[in-house]
Amino acid sequence: MEILTLFIVALVAVEHIGIAILEIFASPKTQAEAFDMSEDFVKQKSAQIALSNQGIYNGMFGILILAMILFFTGAVLKTILILLMIYIIIVAVYGAFTATKKILFLQGLPALVALILVALFY
Repeated sequence: MEILTLFIVALVAVEHIGIAILEIFASPKTQAEAFDMSEDFVKQKSAQIALSNQGIYNGMFGILILAMILFFTGAVLKTILILLMIYIIIVAVYGAFTATKKILFLQGLPALVALILVALFY
């Protein structure tokens, strides 16, 4: 079950890297659809800068999770993963209130599943 748990956590990390790619490199039309924003807004230079900045955070967060899986084991890894999954859940709740409710399901729910698995089986 530990391997399955780490696999689910790794999927959460890969999801964040994918979101980063979307935020940094996708077309404004794709970004507008993905983030429930108007295309006119997303095309603005300031919106593109904000999305890219957010993308860097998401990408680095995904890389951080993967690095933790590679470099740590045991109780230390369990503690780190619990903290990281709680962080994602908090950010998803904030995003649901401030941006779009689908963030709660797309980012928060996978992190919640991963958190439960880590807490119970790792």
